[in-house]
Amino acid sequence: MGATRAVCYCKDCQAFARFLRTAGVTDADGGTEVVALVPKHVHFTEGLDALACLSLSERGILRWYASCCDTPVGNTARSPALPYAGLIHSCLEGGPASIESSFGSRRLAVNAESALNPVRSTPMAAAIGLPKLMLSLLGARLGGAWKTNPFFTPDTRTPIRPVRVLLEAERAQAYGRDG
Repeated sequence: MGATRAVCYCKDCQAFARFLRTAGVTDADGGTEVVALVPKHVHFTEGLDALACLSLSERGILRWYASCCDTPVGNTARSPALPYAGLIHSCLEGGPASIESSFGSRRLAVNAESALNPVRSTPMAAAIGLPKLMLSLLGARLGGAWKTNPFFTPDTRTPIRPVRVLLEAERAQAYGRDG
């Protein structure tokens, strides 16, 4: 399948988790575990009616979540032409052992400079894992697999749900700058 497991410590992932107020999305260092893969491998078996989409800004990535319980589902590019989906661990069935048996061990720590506490960066793993992911995305783009994306309407290339862009006050609160 070509999935890559990573923990992302970026401020945007932290803001998304903070906005949703769902426990267990980030670890103690502010990291969100993500399984990065080509969207054609994502299939919804239930709950599609509750899927919602937001973006932290007008040009930011699309962040998908279940509107019924505010469980984060994942991230995609704003266009299906970039065939990337980052599924967030908390939406995957079975917990850590199941995730590891399905997708392998965690290999990458990305955006470690934004972690809440010092975390070990993984430059060697990134040097191996990121090109592997990029080749998978490129293969999907060139081979046409990018057209199979459950987050976008096939013929229009528009997200299957309206994109809610956070208002400035919501964004400030999500980034912890309320006041």
